[in-house]
Amino acid sequence: MPENAIVPYVAILLISLKLTLNSNFKVNYFDAVTELRYFAKNSFIMYIYNVTSNIEDSIHEQWLAWIKEHIPQVLSTGKFKTATLTRVLVEEEMGGVTYSVQYRAISREALDEYFRDHAAVLRNDAVKRFGDKVLSFRTELQIVDEYTVDFK
Repeated sequence: MPENAIVPYVAILLISLKLTLNSNFKVNYFDAVTELRYFAKNSFIMYIYNVTSNIEDSIHEQWLAWIKEHIPQVLSTGKFKTATLTRVLVEEEMGGVTYSVQYRAISREALDEYFRDHAAVLRNDAVKRFGDKVLSFRTELQIVDEYTVDFK
């Protein structure tokens, strides 16, 4: 669902607030904000495509340079909004260095289209370059809830 899909809902909410104010009724802003948050939370189910890779020490620097070029290629498919590259801080018994890339999909449909139209070609590039020196596994995640805090 596009980000601007909520705009008509917000416009209706603001118009109803204005009409209420002009009619000399008390407005409960908390109820309006609560309603808007409920709508946003239940209308925008997000998915993360996570790729975790263990890289042999002998190719670590080469792989790291490659992944920093690979991520923009994945994003250029138009199926993901953002990507985050993280280093896993747990030492593996097998050795090497482990990274995770989390791609935030635009929608479930976009993620399915990525798998259908792009994934195989982009995965094969890594296999051709690094062979068995990189061990990867992939996980699809659905965001259930997100929390933030504002420290002042």
